[in-house]
Amino acid sequence: MKSQACTLLAEVRTFRQNHPDVRYVDLIALDIPGHFYGKRYPIEMLEKVAAGSPLKLPQNAVLLGVQGGLFKIGDYCFNDGDPDANRRLVPGTLKPVSWESQPLGQMLITSDGTEAPIEFEPREVLAKVLERLQHKGIHPVGAFELEFYLFDKKLDNGLPQFARDPLSDDPDDQPNLHIERLSRFSEVLDDMAQTAKDQGIDITVITAEIGPGQFEINFGHLNDGLRAADWAALFCRSTRGVALKHGYRASFMAKPYLQYPGSGMHVHVSLYDGAGNNLLAAHQQQPLRHAVAGCLELLPHCMPIFSPNHNAFRRLGGTVNAATRASWGFEDRDACVRIPESDPRNLRIEHRLASADANPYLVLAAILVGLEHGLEAKREPIAPLNEDRSSGTDFPLDMLDAVRAMQHQAVLRDKLGAEFVDVYCENKRQDHLAFQQEINAREYRWFL
Repeated sequence: MKSQACTLLAEVRTFRQNHPDVRYVDLIALDIPGHFYGKRYPIEMLEKVAAGSPLKLPQNAVLLGVQGGLFKIGDYCFNDGDPDANRRLVPGTLKPVSWESQPLGQMLITSDGTEAPIEFEPREVLAKVLERLQHKGIHPVGAFELEFYLFDKKLDNGLPQFARDPLSDDPDDQPNLHIERLSRFSEVLDDMAQTAKDQGIDITVITAEIGPGQFEINFGHLNDGLRAADWAALFCRSTRGVALKHGYRASFMAKPYLQYPGSGMHVHVSLYDGAGNNLLAAHQQQPLRHAVAGCLELLPHCMPIFSPNHNAFRRLGGTVNAATRASWGFEDRDACVRIPESDPRNLRIEHRLASADANPYLVLAAILVGLEHGLEAKREPIAPLNEDRSSGTDFPLDMLDAVRAMQHQAVLRDKLGAEFVDVYCENKRQDHLAFQQEINAREYRWFL
């Protein structure tokens, strides 16, 4: 602990030397719906925290709904006195914020690694999964890919407007999957990429996707799952900020347009032993098949994680490369679990089901639990789509069914934590019910 405090103190002091105009730092963490919460600290106080002063925030901040409200979940929120819980600074995450009007810094905080971690904090859930795998001699390597849309900064009666192409106002004139679209939006995209790099994120490939104003950005592979999820979370925050600075609105909403493809979060995962051997490639790739079977078995029970809101379920089916059944295949983008072509050293799965607005810590945790379960159960998977285009098993396509499928699943309760599963399912159920408490214009047109 003393050495970590010295490291953190050196990080803060170096930051102050390099950024003398920064007076405040946002200390942030991701809640259950995938939003950042936290506090803005004077830089002088941050130095005291780095030296060992306590850092406490309300425990129930993790439980906030999508709109920031508190739900009654067991004894939390209304019968527990709203207690504080210890947090710690995440080393290596103190970075400048360049998209605000005033100089700022930001730094991740977490309860994992404290004396009493919050069992339902997303980062802590992933940390426990990674720790268990490490004790079993399994070392994951992962990388995220995130799709998002650019919209005009101004909404039209609350509805998104297409990002204004410098050469045309017609959304149909934006060339899909074309390098020219990257050039047309190069000013904002270049700033997004550079800002992400300034946050310590390894940005690799940028692609113009099928939807008008839709793009995908890939991150480098990491052997630190927590850091990989940190990158995904921080990228969403910085990208929204940079877009506003350029007169756009960036959104990771799963399905902003019914007529165009939704936005997904694709996660590449491979597993290695302590000597660096790819576990999935051993014994003529039999462990790969077992791991796929485990992912597919648990996938229907993880839908509240992969599709965390009402809109995310709209993304499933009916458009390009979005599945409606749990399936797998080699080099097949219609599959939930795709096996990209690679050499044995880099053999991996690509999990393609999660929406772009899902919580990256929980998505990675759920995928790893599926792989872990498959390696332990050693079952054969269903036929890949390459052999049978109708292969697949059903999964829930609405939130209430999904919550029921998740809450009592024994493997998830064991490997993700029963307390987390109960809290998460109730949070999603309450959010969904709250969303329904508004009569929309269509109801009046149909039933008035």
